[in-house]
Amino acid sequence: MVQRLFSIFVFILISTSNFYCQGFGERVLLNDSWFFHLGDMKYGGRESMDCSKWDIVELPHDWSVKQHASPELASCTGYLPGGIAWYRKNITIPEAKKGEKVYVYFEGVYNNSEVFINGKWLGKRPNGYISFMYELTPYIKWGEENSVAVRVDHSQDADSRWYTGSGIYRDVYLVYANPVHIDLWGVYYQTEMKGNQAIIETNTTINNAKKTSSLKVVQEIFDAEGNKVASGSKNAVAKAHTTTDIAQYIHLKSPKLWSVKSPYLYTLKTKVIENSKVIDQNETKVGIRSIKFDADKGFSLNGENMKLKGVCLHHDAGILGAAVYKSVWRKRLMQLKSLGCNAIRTSHNPQASHLYELCDELGFLVMDEAFDEWEYPKNKWIEGWNKGTPGHQGTSQYFREWSERDIKDQVMRDRNHPSIVMWSIGNEVDYPNDPYTHPILDEEGIGQHHKRGYLSDHPNAKRLGEIAKELVAAVKEADTSRPVTAALAGAVMSNYTEYPFVLDIVGYNYTEYKYDTDHDKYPERVLYGSENRHDLPAWHAVRDKDFIFGQFLWTGFDYLGEAGAWPSRGFTTGLIDLAGNIKPRGYFRQSLWLESPMVYVGTYKPHGDWLSMDAPKVWNYNDQDKVRVVCYTNCEEAELFLNGKVIGERKPYNDETGIIYWDVNYEPGELKVVAYNGDEKVVDDSVVTNTHPVKLAGDVLKSADDELYQIIVKVLDKNGNQVVLGDNEITCNIKDGVLLGMENASNDVSLNYQDNVQRCIHGQLLIYVKKVDKNKPVEIEISSPMLKPVIIVI
Repeated sequence: MVQRLFSIFVFILISTSNFYCQGFGERVLLNDSWFFHLGDMKYGGRESMDCSKWDIVELPHDWSVKQHASPELASCTGYLPGGIAWYRKNITIPEAKKGEKVYVYFEGVYNNSEVFINGKWLGKRPNGYISFMYELTPYIKWGEENSVAVRVDHSQDADSRWYTGSGIYRDVYLVYANPVHIDLWGVYYQTEMKGNQAIIETNTTINNAKKTSSLKVVQEIFDAEGNKVASGSKNAVAKAHTTTDIAQYIHLKSPKLWSVKSPYLYTLKTKVIENSKVIDQNETKVGIRSIKFDADKGFSLNGENMKLKGVCLHHDAGILGAAVYKSVWRKRLMQLKSLGCNAIRTSHNPQASHLYELCDELGFLVMDEAFDEWEYPKNKWIEGWNKGTPGHQGTSQYFREWSERDIKDQVMRDRNHPSIVMWSIGNEVDYPNDPYTHPILDEEGIGQHHKRGYLSDHPNAKRLGEIAKELVAAVKEADTSRPVTAALAGAVMSNYTEYPFVLDIVGYNYTEYKYDTDHDKYPERVLYGSENRHDLPAWHAVRDKDFIFGQFLWTGFDYLGEAGAWPSRGFTTGLIDLAGNIKPRGYFRQSLWLESPMVYVGTYKPHGDWLSMDAPKVWNYNDQDKVRVVCYTNCEEAELFLNGKVIGERKPYNDETGIIYWDVNYEPGELKVVAYNGDEKVVDDSVVTNTHPVKLAGDVLKSADDELYQIIVKVLDKNGNQVVLGDNEITCNIKDGVLLGMENASNDVSLNYQDNVQRCIHGQLLIYVKKVDKNKPVEIEISSPMLKPVIIVI
């Protein structure tokens, strides 16, 4: 028998964002039907070429994740290959557009991209995380087909300590604009509260490619319901063949403030008018909020002190690689929000624009980071994590020429997002002896680094302060409304340089033991944990110290790369795995961070006094086995029941461990923990004994962000419970749709992730499907040997 589910949608949340990434003109998405050739070729950017034997791909596209891993490749990027590839696409520019400016805008290409139009070379961008744009106008054939070619050179595939992906892995747009238009990322705002009034200072940069023009810039503020609530206008003269800045102030009475709990967004509509005609326009989301960082009191948002409960995030999503859709990030961020997380660190590079849009919309505070290395490369593990001889590929050879431009472009693109509260110029660039060194390493112990001491043949750490000054200045050219920070790995060494002293606020990675001593020694320094372990003392160091305003766990999600010995696929310390399953440690973190009542029950075989924050939700053991039952909760007390009877006395929350536990004898049935505040039962959680798997179920997650469908497949027993020990082999067949991947969250990179067959883990699997034709339904058949299959019609 086949179970059919027709048009069962779970709408996660409808997006109302209308950002223009480039900030001007009329844009056309260019993601469909690109010709793709893996491998280099001579004159691949020439005007015409027979591409009939090339693959046809849709953007976003990451070719590395679609290849097979090999133990001969670098562990740092998950044993997946890079290489060189070409993309080509023919586009017709209408004759009617003649007289307008034409641009192509790339959200991100990893990496060393070169772009051609009709055989003409437009330029190169080494940094794979930075958005960029080229003008096509001088080379256009109006009313005819024009060839766009992109060469991507990721031949140095071990150029990072984590998985980067390869290719045009973010969106691409064609942009049409009047010769007089808003410049790239040319609308900028800052807000200030005075009494019950918000003063919104705007700056609009006009790019004028013709003679001097008289213009009027009209700006209107609309609330979330679409009502106009404030406006302003200004007449100005845009000088010929240059850019002109036009500033004005808009006053808004009794504004609704943007906050983590209530992320209210206004819309700023900008119109550029010449001779009574609108020649360009822009929409920008506006969040009105105030931030303050204090060396003694920490962080406050809108005058309210709060702790940043943050996680670090890399930019991949397992089987999707670096080509991560907005709807995937929406689901991920909502899961993090459910755990009490309120802050994101983009480790260690700027991410796609839609991530920041979602953080604005959902209420996250963001540390936007730029670099993992500066003028010298770090060690990258080639033979396995922390063993063998490290490699030294990287992007450092471009740092001197490109770094200031890269970070300024990052800030200019992202500076209108109210979610961003600090800019980071680097992560662990001061890691002792990798590559910088200092004589102090022979004098002071710094844990694991001390054994290597001072290495006189390495670059001197004094360079850190010199480079930091340059990068801080570049950031502040584009934005002065937020502090500049960095994540320090070796504060002992860096404190003997200018590096931390040129920063506005200073992040410490894994060095909680330095909080008190450095706060006393440097009382003006604003401190926080920029990268931290999941252990309880690391959180207590934040919770119990007013001057430490937050922490960022490593990590929020598991990620590809930075892998161990073959066949390790990646790093697995996340709160949530690659298939989107919240781990037990995620619920442990929820018990520390969430304000509303929660409780979780998990079990394992006891090992002495060891209390685990990774206890799985399993209740299948042998009769009379001794089992440790642990409870993660933010309530005052908890009590344990088995089949309706009390088997574990009510116990108080233990602040030293964060865990309540009982050792009991196993008996099949339902194990339930009930949490109390005072005498009131406030929340409970349970786990049941599973019987054999009998059927499959599929839940479809769809948002209005894109055409991606996320299907959560579960293996169920006869009682309809998920079989948490199930590892059944699942086959997925699709009609009128494209299977992008089946993600089971395994850390075994040797598995075949490219076909339509995959084993589930913990009785669950995540399938990514994209529609081919919006007018045709997609039929998805999910089956497994000996189980009742399911057909989903979207």
